[in-house]
Amino acid sequence: MGKLSEVVEFVSGSPQFRITEVFDTNAPLYTYYGQLDLADDLVDIVSSNVDNKQVRTQDKVNTLCTGDVVFSLISGVSTIVRKAHEGYLYTQNYVKLIPNENVDPQYLVYLLNENKLMKKQFLRGLQGSQVLKYTLKQLKALRLPELPSIEKQQMIGQVYFNQLRLQALRNRVANAETTILLAKLEGASGK
Repeated sequence: MGKLSEVVEFVSGSPQFRITEVFDTNAPLYTYYGQLDLADDLVDIVSSNVDNKQVRTQDKVNTLCTGDVVFSLISGVSTIVRKAHEGYLYTQNYVKLIPNENVDPQYLVYLLNENKLMKKQFLRGLQGSQVLKYTLKQLKALRLPELPSIEKQQMIGQVYFNQLRLQALRNRVANAETTILLAKLEGASGK
């Protein structure tokens, strides 16, 4: 079993406290990538009314591209960045993972989010710490299970993302039905 650091390159996010904000309207405007964006990317849905912080800066900052694998050190969840979040600035709470050619990006997300062996290693690392936050060191040290062929990885990764999207769409429909039903009931009780 190899380590994650053997098949993945890590790029940490920009330290937020080091970003110098400027008020010059010619300076580039960046939108911060957040937990809601990560959740949306996982299911390929764009939530309305997400209120992202923005910053204008001349500093060189780390941004995301469509297709990047990103891992949240806050929630321990990873995803693939969608077109909607192209160019977003990611802070030190996130890490970009660049897998080598032997690892499919969607499969990598599936492993990090769902694999029992990986989860166990994460939990072991969190024991005894006051702050439930993951570290880059922990991430790099993760031991990988035996990797299937790239074709099989692609199949599993594809199915995983399709299922997440399907589940999210079903939840949306169920929530909408509940809202409509409650509105009808409230209307009926008013008579």
